[in-house]
Amino acid sequence: MPDWVNTGFKEYQKRLNQEIVLDLTAIPAKKRTKHSDLPRLMQQEGDAMLAALNPGDHVITLDVKGRELSTEGLAQRLGQLLPQGNNLALFVGGPEGLAPACIDRATESWSLSKLTLPHPLVRVLLAEQLYRAWSVLKGHPYHRT
Repeated sequence: MPDWVNTGFKEYQKRLNQEIVLDLTAIPAKKRTKHSDLPRLMQQEGDAMLAALNPGDHVITLDVKGRELSTEGLAQRLGQLLPQGNNLALFVGGPEGLAPACIDRATESWSLSKLTLPHPLVRVLLAEQLYRAWSVLKGHPYHRT
């Protein structure tokens, strides 16, 4: 990832670590060629994502067709999920999307935008929005309405 991505992600990770641990497990995308078996690659990537889970994790897929949330809606949803004590695992698919097994394992699906966003931007955007939602829950002045 470019330096700006790592710097941005780490900044929000550091801010959240006051009360919430934001970890990143990156599953490298397999190399694609014009002769690649894309369904097989997607399945392999999905298998790796599922293998990274803990049994009680609450899985949320990020998908353009998922539920759109406002910042306040995200804060409200986090306010419901965090007290349950389960880790939240947010799945971002590869170039072809998420493997069916990952979608089946998910409890819910969220959309960051109807736009297609590149992975580096999603990484920073998601970290910032999680921090922003946390700041709403805590009454922190970072988010001003």
